[in-house]
Amino acid sequence: MPETGMCACETVYVDKEKVQAVQDNISPDETLHVLANTFKLLGEPTRLKILLALSIEELCVCDIASLLGITRSAISHQLRLLKNSRLVKFRRAGKMVYYSLDDQHVKHLLRDGLEHLRD
Repeated sequence: MPETGMCACETVYVDKEKVQAVQDNISPDETLHVLANTFKLLGEPTRLKILLALSIEELCVCDIASLLGITRSAISHQLRLLKNSRLVKFRRAGKMVYYSLDDQHVKHLLRDGLEHLRD
């Protein structure tokens, strides 16, 4: 008998067509590892704040450090991780380096996560 509150089948039956359809469409393990790492990066509050700030405005390291009250070297370290995972990109303008979200998908990830919490 299933535990209270648990939903379980009362008989053993595998719908082979459904299982095959899912198996044919699920991403390869390599891709899932990259996705898991992306969510791991998003799970750290400082990096999440950086991404949220960059979803509003393109900023340099000094701007982000001032905004979050964290050292420039700590921000640079976080930005390097985010850049290596293709969550942020940068552009040079003379002696300045400005960071922004890598693409609209990152912005959508943040927006959808916040909307999920509101619902």
